[in-house]
This record gives sequence, structure tokens and C-alpha cells, in this order.
Amino acid sequence: MTDYLTRLNPEQREAVETVDGPLLVLAGAGTGKTRVLTTRFAHILLTGRAFPGQVLAVTFTNKAAREMRERVSAMLGRPAEGLWLGTFHALCARMLRRHAELVGLTSSFNILDADDQLRLLKQVMEAGRIDTKRWAPPALMAMIQRWKDKGLPPARVTAAEDTDFANGRARALYVAYQERLRTLNAADFGDLLLHVTEILRGHPEVLAQYHRAFRYILVDEYQDTNLVQYLWLRLLAQGHRNICCVGDDDQSIYSWRGAEVENILRFEKDFPGARIVRLESNYRSTAPILAAASALIAHNEDRLGKTLRPGRAEAGGERISIVSLWDSDEEARMVGDRIEKLRRAGDSPAEMAVLVRAGFQTRAFEERLITLGVPYRVVGGLRFYERQEIRDAIAYMRVLHQPADDLAFERIVNVPRRGLGEQALRALHEIARGQQVPLSVAASLAAEGGQLRGKARDSVRELLQGFARWREKLEREGHVVTLATMLDESGYTEMWKQDKSPEAPGRLENLKELVRALADFETLAGFLDHVSLVMENEENAEGERVSLMTLHAAKGLEFDTVFLPGWEEGLFPSQRTMDENGAKGLEEERRLAYVGITRARRRAIISHAANRRIYANWQSSIPSRFIEELPDSEVERVGSAALQRERRLTAPPAFAGPSPMVARRPRTIEVWEQPARPARTDAITVGMRVFHQKFGYGTVTRAEDDKLDVAFDKAGAKRILDRFVEKA
Repeated sequence: MTDYLTRLNPEQREAVETVDGPLLVLAGAGTGKTRVLTTRFAHILLTGRAFPGQVLAVTFTNKAAREMRERVSAMLGRPAEGLWLGTFHALCARMLRRHAELVGLTSSFNILDADDQLRLLKQVMEAGRIDTKRWAPPALMAMIQRWKDKGLPPARVTAAEDTDFANGRARALYVAYQERLRTLNAADFGDLLLHVTEILRGHPEVLAQYHRAFRYILVDEYQDTNLVQYLWLRLLAQGHRNICCVGDDDQSIYSWRGAEVENILRFEKDFPGARIVRLESNYRSTAPILAAASALIAHNEDRLGKTLRPGRAEAGGERISIVSLWDSDEEARMVGDRIEKLRRAGDSPAEMAVLVRAGFQTRAFEERLITLGVPYRVVGGLRFYERQEIRDAIAYMRVLHQPADDLAFERIVNVPRRGLGEQALRALHEIARGQQVPLSVAASLAAEGGQLRGKARDSVRELLQGFARWREKLEREGHVVTLATMLDESGYTEMWKQDKSPEAPGRLENLKELVRALADFETLAGFLDHVSLVMENEENAEGERVSLMTLHAAKGLEFDTVFLPGWEEGLFPSQRTMDENGAKGLEEERRLAYVGITRARRRAIISHAANRRIYANWQSSIPSRFIEELPDSEVERVGSAALQRERRLTAPPAFAGPSPMVARRPRTIEVWEQPARPARTDAITVGMRVFHQKFGYGTVTRAEDDKLDVAFDKAGAKRILDRFVEKA
């Protein structure tokens, strides 16, 4: 019966066999966390300490719950029935249906999805005569969900927790929203945990019932719990105190969605006499990767502490490669070239990943991989040109370029909202069909002819006047400046600035990246043609593909080769995160770097560029402080020919007072000098064949000073600087 214990290492076995009393298992990356959790579950059942229904096991995803159920069933040799096993929301929904009447609901209550929640909240705001154009419903919804994540029903929202949203009416709107939910016999996802926590707080007899029911509690990914999840677990664990939490404080990277790393840090205070078992034998990565990751995370002060070591007998392994590059374009070429080299050596694309700090960074790598013909997938999100904000912006460009593009005009005529409902749009289509004119012309006729009235009429007029103005600007100032102006003056950028959802900042970064992409093309038409070709490049549903994703999306995954581009101050660590959260934000960014490095089994390639383009202008960058924190013994540094000299700069002084500057010890960091791109010494003339890293082979049709017009075989006509091509 104990054969399953022989497959565990001493640390894992201790975590499994320490059954009674509170236990915190600090499970480092790749140390067998899932094996420990499932084996402990099975051990409790196999040794007769509890029946299946007496163990409460909490996971963060349905996938993790299914995997645990399957593994426990395999170890038991029979289907595991009657388990209280699932996500926080699933388990609380099950509890709430038993006690719904205690919060004014019935057991048949509905659980609203995000769209229904937002629609209901908008109705509440309109009933309260709140201007939903000025005070956006998504912003209030995000505020309410933050309160629920903190375990705060309306009665517990104090003046300190309240905000000035809608002139100080946020709490009153929260009250009205909750009353409306009760009237509809409905709950949103935040209510599932909030209601159950309030029931356990206010009804001792219910709490005692669950104390008798659950002899053991198992919790996965404890470092990712928010405050209401923490309160729920603490209440339930007050009975037998046999609670085992498995997690890694060094991988707590989700504060932006409510996770509190303090929950795991204060475990010993919450449960006096608790034991801590550290799983430090990593079965994933090589010794240099583990040593570098451990040295990096050791710079964090708020951590319980552990050091990863190789769990297998094999020694050696490649050191982490730090590549210093001239600019972000060269960085994308470097990643693409290394991927191609690894493919030729027999490595599978499925075992390679490019992990970026921000979603907008994927564009350059997507386009490079498309050029090389390397299959790829974007994990946890859409490909760059498929994202909503990018499609919207491109629709604006299509109308600018071709006023008769009805599909594009229909997409953006009411984005941002301009007061055009379904009836108004039907009227525009009827005019367009009846007079056989484009939709934009029909909109003008409707505004002048009275079919549109009030705000809709004024907004459409303003939009059409804007397009006329932007077309003139396009002729005078070019497509890059015009796009930036159009997104601002149309209200599209402001729409996302007002959106308080966690995704909004990323959408704004994507729009900036789109403007940067536009600067690579001579004309707007050339860019739109390029986008069409990219969109035609269908993602191959079969076969092996390189993975592109953000560092946040990579948690829990592993690959043979991991590329970590963009390690520059301001980008990674994120300046916005540090400005908003100070030293705590910096420590979370460092944990994110640790997660990125520990995704790699065999090799990790970190890169930084001396120059990145902001809109149409190049700006210099300095390497991330995280690069300096990696031990020299575990890294090898590679610099491009343009970056061989270096100088030293002293970092800003330590943080003192309310300044947003993040606390930093006085130190020095490498900053590359940036000499101008060297001019060519060999002339390139008309008719000569040349090669460009991005556009491939082509023929020079015109040469003027250092500028060339080249007819590329596949990419068409381009104007470029001669220093960016080679003679073919």
C-alpha cells in the first residue's frame, strides 16, 4: 500500500506524511508540487484518516481539478467519488446553493456572466441618473469586484475604501446593484465567495457544520489567493486545523487581479505551530538555470526563502545567454535566426517559447516568424493583428485610405459610442442600398436629411469632418503622424484610457506598437497590404509551433528553449508597475523574471536592445537591473558589433518619501554607448541585386545619397537606407 511513497524524494515524502496540523509546502518551480498534492490526498484516504467527502481540496483552475481527480483515482485504483474537489468558485457555488436563503436568494439562483453583469450595472447607473459616458460602467464594475475580492459587502465598505467615482456615489451604486441581483435571484462570480464568507461569518451553526464535515483541507497555488479566498479558508480551517497549503511565494505574480502574496508570507502567524516543508529539488532545469534564478530572486526581501537545486544526477548544462543588441528589429532577427538554427539541429518548435513582458512585444516576433515561414501560436491571447483594438484601428485606417470601405466604416462608426443604435444603422444601410452609395456617404446624407437626430447626427458629422481633415493631414504629414492623431481626435484612445479593466493598459500599449509598425512602411497603402497578407497567413492547426506569450501566461509551462526579450529598464521591470506599487511592484516584477527563467529546461536566452522605437522616433534604453543581478558564473554575454564599448552609470539614490522612484541600492549598471550606424564604404547602384533581412531579395531601381528604392521579389517596392542591405 505504501509503494506510492517510495517514488517520492525525502522532502516530498515529508510533505505527504505530515498529515496532522497546519502545513505549508513551499514548492519551488519544477519540484513536483502536483505529485505531492495528489499523493497527500490519496495518502489521507488510503490510511483511513478520512472518507472522500471529508477532504476539501481547492484548485485555481478546472483543468487542475480534473487532473487531481484523475491522479487520485489512479492511486486509489477506483473512481474517486463524493469529493469536495474544485475551484474556489465551484466549491462556493455548491455551498451557496445549500444556504442561499441566508443571503436573500433561493437555491435556484442564476450565476451571471461578465456581459450580463455589465448590462445590469449599466441599468442600475441609468436608473440612478448617472452619465454613463462620463462614468464608464466597466470602471465601476472593476471597483465593485475589487471590493468583493477583499471580502467587502456594501455594509463593510468604509469611507477609506470608497472613491470619488460618480461624485462619491460608488458605494450607493454598489448597494443598488446588489439589491437588483437579489431581485433577479442572481449572483455574479464575486458574490459566490463573498456570500459564502458572510454566511460563515454571521452564522456560527453553519460554520460548525462545515467544521464537522471537513477533517482535512488541501489548497493549491496558495500564493495566488486574494483576500476573500483567504478569509474563506481561514474560517473553514478553524475546526480541525488540518490545512495544507501548497505554493511558492517566489511565483506570486498576479497582484493586478487581486492576489495577495502576504497570505502565504503570514501563514505561520495565522496558524501557530505550523510546519514548513521546502521542496527545492528541481526536476526541470539545468544547474546554471537554477543557480541564476535563485541568485536573482534572492534580491527580494519579502520572501520565506529557499534555493533550487538540480534533482537529477546529470551535471553541466548551457549557461544563460545574455545578448546585447543594437535595436528591437535586430532583436527580432536574432530570435528568428536562433530558432531556425535550433530547428536545423533537430529541435522541435513545440519546445521553444518567446516570453515577453507586455503583449505588444509579440508583433515584431510574429512578423519575423512569418517572414521565415516558422509556424507559431500566441498562447493566452490573439495574434497581434487579430486583437480588438488593432482591428478597430486598422478599420479607421481602411476608411481613411478608401472611404467606400463599408465593412470598415460599419465597424468604427459607433466606436467609441456615438449614439447610433441598431435603428440608426439600419437607416444608413437603407439609404446606401437605395441610392447605391457607400455607407460613409449615406451617413452624411442621413445627418443632413434628418434621418439622424440629436447626438447621433452631431457625432456622425464630427466623424466625417474628422476623416476629411485627416486625409489632408495624410498628404501633408504622412501616415504615422496621421494615425496617432486620428486615434486621439476620434476619441478611440480616450475610450481605452477611461476603461478601468485590467486589459486596458495593454490595449493602449498595443496601439502604440501599431504606430511603431506603421513607421516601417513608406505608405499607408503598403501597410494595409502587408496586414492583409499577414492575416492570410493561416495559423496551422496541426503540427509543431513556436509559442509566443506573456510571462504571466507562461506560469506552469516549460520548454527546452526559452527566449526572454526586452529586458530593459522601464519595459522590464515595468515602469508603470513600479510607479503604481513602489518597492512591492519591483519585487513582483523580479518574481516574474524568476518565473520566466525557470520555464527553461535546457537553455534560456535573455536579450536587451540599446534602442527601441517610440512612435516614429528611436529612443535609447538601458539594460534591466535584473541582468546585473544574475551571477557572472552562470551567464555568457554576447554583444553585437555596434555595442562593444561600455560605460558605467551610477543608479538613482535610494527611495525616501513619497517619490514614485522605487527603492534601489546604490549600484552600477552597464549602459552601452550608441555610435551612429556606420555609413557604407561600397557603393550600391541602380540595377544591383541586394538582400534585406526583413524583405528578402530585390533589385535597386533608384539610388540617391544613402537612400535606395528597391523592388523586392516578394515584399514589393520599398524605400530604405543603404546600410540595411547587403549585396546579393
